[in-house]
Amino acid sequence: MARSYEEKISNIDLEIEQLKNRKREITQRHKAEERKARTKRLIERGAILESLIPASDTLTNDDVKQILSYALETPYVKDYLRKYHGSIL
Repeated sequence: MARSYEEKISNIDLEIEQLKNRKREITQRHKAEERKARTKRLIERGAILESLIPASDTLTNDDVKQILSYALETPYVKDYLRKYHGSIL
């Protein structure tokens, strides 16, 4: 028995809603994975930074920022970044 026009429309509407929900779930999962990767990267880089700066646990965030800003402005670092990583500064 053929379904009525209204049933077909209703089924299509239901499929559309299911696809929208699936899209939302996939998008949320992707964003969560990106946040997790960023958090991991920040933690790892913070650990590297603390391992390279003596007594870094006694420094303020502004102190660390000034140290990095100064270091990144040196000609040696600028040349290195240009040579091996393109012009990122």
